[in-house]
Formats: sequence, C-alpha cells, structure tokens
Amino acid sequence: MKSIHQQIVQTIRNFKQGTIFFPEQFDPVGNNDAVRQTLSRICKEGLIIRLSQGVYLYPIVDKELGVLYPSVDTIAKAIALRDKARIIPTGVYALNRLGLSPQVPMKVVYLTDGIPRKINIAEQTITFKQTAPKNFAYKGEITPLVVSALKEIGKDKVSNEETMQIQKMLKHEPKDIVLSDAQIAPRWITNVIMSIIKDSENE
Repeated sequence: MKSIHQQIVQTIRNFKQGTIFFPEQFDPVGNNDAVRQTLSRICKEGLIIRLSQGVYLYPIVDKELGVLYPSVDTIAKAIALRDKARIIPTGVYALNRLGLSPQVPMKVVYLTDGIPRKINIAEQTITFKQTAPKNFAYKGEITPLVVSALKEIGKDKVSNEETMQIQKMLKHEPKDIVLSDAQIAPRWITNVIMSIIKDSENE
C-alpha cells in the first residue's frame, strides 16, 4: 500500500502544471494534519510551491524565466471556486482588468458572497470583502467590472479616453446583457453605460 506521501505526489503529478490546489482535495488520502505535513515536505522537495496558508501551486517552470506564477485573478478565482463563492474585482484592480490602468495594485479587493478573508500571496494581499447578494445580480462578466471601475473613477470624472476604453470592452459582452446589467447599477453609472451604448450605435 502506498504511503500518504506517495499518493499525494502521484496525484499532484497528474495535475496540469500551473494548477492551484488545496489540502482539502486530499481528504480521502489522510487526515488534515497528515496531509498538511506531507504537503510541507513536498514543498521542501521543490515539487510544489506554497502560495499562502492552505493554497498551493504545481508550478510551470520555464528554463529561462523560472517559475511562472499565476495571476492574482487566477488565484482568487480558484479560491472562490473552492468556497463555492462569487467574486467581483473592485477599485484599481477593476481598472487594470479593463485596461484603464497599467497598475496592478499590491492590495487587491474582491467583493464576495462567501466568507470574508484576507490572503497574503508573496508581496500582494487579496482581500475578499463580503457584500450583499444584490451585488451579484449581474448576468455578464464585463459589466460588473465596468461598474466597479466607474465607482473607482467617480461621478463626473470619467475621461474621454476612459469612455472609449470602456466602450471597447463592452463590445465583448452581448448587448442585451449589458442593457440588463446597466439597470442594476447606481443611477449615474446606468446613465454613463447607456450613453456609451448610444455612442457605439452611432459610430
């Protein structure tokens, strides 16, 4: 019979490189303490990397660049999937995701309908901030980002360049979904999105 160490290593090697995983996935192999101790040893052996407490990576290793770390968003989505929670990026990171800012903040905040928590990944911090379920009534993926980005920019502060970039990004979302989602947003944001849609139709 294979040891817990052998079973976990074999499972990890069957993962696609770049996979983010969690100790809970090995519950059938052994109890929580045994699994975590084993994962700690496997980290020391160099097969995997501990991104944060309870968050591990089976890394892609490039010959020239070394370890290729996943993006903050990839890590956040993996954690949300584990927690069966929904998330929406906010603040400067929402701007970055939409191409409105080149800056990737050191502190990234997501709204969530799951458990609020803060996770340190290397020098970055991911905060999951609990919010009301109504904030997850959006049907699209891009429109909620636009809403978050506009909140960060502020009312009456959206530049022409930002408007054009938002218009470009919204074209990747079905119009009926954008129209539906716009009605859920704060009134001034609804007006901005509707104006952008109108300008897009007149091009």
